This record gives sequence, C-alpha cells and structure tokens, in this order.
Amino acid sequence: MRTELFDYHLPEDRIARFPTEARDGARLLVLHQDEFADSMVVDWPNLLAPRSLVVLNDTRVFKARLLGNRHPTGGRVELLLLEELDPQSNDAHRRHWRAIGRSNRPLLPGAVLDFQALTGTVLEREANGDLRIVLESAEPMDSALDAAGHVPIPPYLGRDDDNSDVERYQTVFARHSGSVAAPTAGLHLSESVLAAVQARGIEVAYTTLHVGIGTFRPVVAADLDEHPMHSERFEVNDELVRAIAAARARNAPVIAVGTTVVRALESAANPEQLGHVHAQSGATRLLIQPGYAFRVVDGLLTNFHMPKSTLLALVGAFVGLERLRQAYEAALARNYRFLSYGDAMWIPQRI
Repeated sequence: MRTELFDYHLPEDRIARFPTEARDGARLLVLHQDEFADSMVVDWPNLLAPRSLVVLNDTRVFKARLLGNRHPTGGRVELLLLEELDPQSNDAHRRHWRAIGRSNRPLLPGAVLDFQALTGTVLEREANGDLRIVLESAEPMDSALDAAGHVPIPPYLGRDDDNSDVERYQTVFARHSGSVAAPTAGLHLSESVLAAVQARGIEVAYTTLHVGIGTFRPVVAADLDEHPMHSERFEVNDELVRAIAAARARNAPVIAVGTTVVRALESAANPEQLGHVHAQSGATRLLIQPGYAFRVVDGLLTNFHMPKSTLLALVGAFVGLERLRQAYEAALARNYRFLSYGDAMWIPQRI
C-alpha cells in the first residue's frame, strides 16, 4: 500500500487548536452509501441502529509531559513518559519508565533530572533514542505526576497545555490510567449523549487500549508495509466478550467509538467464530490498511486524522480509499475542523 494514497493537504487553519465550547458541540459528517450528510455529535444517538452495541475505550490520559532541569547545572529538560515498565510494582514512590527527552545536551545514563515533586535518573539510552529512566518521589507517584506533570496535548496544536485541557483532553468515562494521548473520538461524548444512547435501549461496553506516542508519528516509508507499527497495551475482558456475543445473537451491529477501539477489538477477534472476540490482555502491533478483512467492527465514529497516518489508513480500510478521499474533500469544503479537538465522522457501516 503506497503511503501517497492516504495523503491530503491539510491547511493549518483547519486544525482545531481548542475544543468546542460544549463537549458534544462538534459537527458530524455522516457517510451514507451514496451521499454525505451534515449533523451534530449531540444528535448521534438518534443515528444509531436500534439495539446496537457501542464500545468505548476507557483508558485515562495521565500527565506524561514533565518540564524541569538537570541537576546540578540547571539546564532545561523536557520528558514525555511513554510507558511504565513496572506497572505492577508495589513501590508507590519509585517507578521505571520508557521516555523520550529533549535537553541542550544529550541525556546520557547517569543524568539526574529535577521535576519539582519528582527526581529522575537516566538509566539507559536505547538505540532508537528512547530513554529508560527511574522516577522517585516523596509522595505517592500518581500524586506527584499529577502535581508536576502537564497534559500531553498533541504537538500539532502549537500551544502549551492549559487548565481546560485537564478536563477536555480526557473522556468522561476514563478509568484506567496509561495513555499519553486521548482516544479522541470519545472526547465528544458527554454524559447527556451517553444517557441518550442508553435511553434508546443501546448497550454500552468498554475495552481498554492505552494510546502511545506512535499514534502521532507519520508514516515516512513509501510503502505502508515497511512502517514499524507501534505497540499499544490493551485488554478485552470477559464482560465485553459476552456483550459482543449477545449483540451477535440479536443481530445487532458492533459500533467502535474511535480507531483505538477498532484496534483492540480486531486484535482480540476470535479466529474460530467470525464477529466474536475472546478475552485477551497484552500488546498489539496490528496495522490495519486497505485490504484488511474486518472481523468484529460494523460501524465507526471517528475524528479527522493526520495525512499519511496509520489512523487514516485504518479508516481507508473501513470505507475504501476513494470514499475516504471524497469524505475528506467534503469535510474540507464544508469547513469541518480537523484532528484531536476537531469535528467527527460517523460511518454507520463498512463500505
């Protein structure tokens, strides 16, 4: 799959720098088989087929961006925590992480970093430039990170995080901490929208996929097959397995809210029973691109994604590249807002 096939021109002024005033106030482009319709996220519950199953990603974004200084020189340093390496540790004051960092000088093993409530020590610099570090704090680590860290909003927003991002770069159903980026389709869903979904007799279930920094990295390879797909931790539990089985039994569609849910469900697809999943916990490197045969997901609510991204390739696999091109042209022509804080697209069924 040639990368150029899912490229498009995104003007800077079409990138949404801030969210809409109301969480559910974004616009919604609806992809029908033969036309596009304009709607609003607040009206999405009415567009769902009766008795559908809606699956949400309940990951929680943590304050993964740290700004501080080298000790003892005082030189400025910035870290983005990517993954906790000992998540089952019982030590509340000392944790190991994989991170990326910026400083006026290379961050080498032994470097000591001061982040107010946290002290970091670089243990190793990997071949790809990632760092292995240990963070220590006098207070419990979760509290220290919340006090010293910043919301890791995407760099393409071109601004620093502010107090509004603490609430708005987080879904209202976030439960399990571990993401360095939000599952952005879920950001649109307010408590009232979710209540409207359930009021129509539509079931809501949850998976967990911790979104990694790889979601922001553009594909630079000319052929998508040569792209080193990032790994993300996910879980599909027994409750979700039963919910999907019940949806199949009543001949109801399984709706994914966001590409992260698609990756989780398709990674856990049951090879012996089409349309079903099995309980699974681990990491996925699943790369979904045009030609992929979807086994679980029937409908998709998603945002408008970066050019040449694996997210765009996934949506292209769901609707076809030509239909994807038409949809993005329509969204640009109709002044839709793009990327994490932008508007959304509703695809009721695979095309």
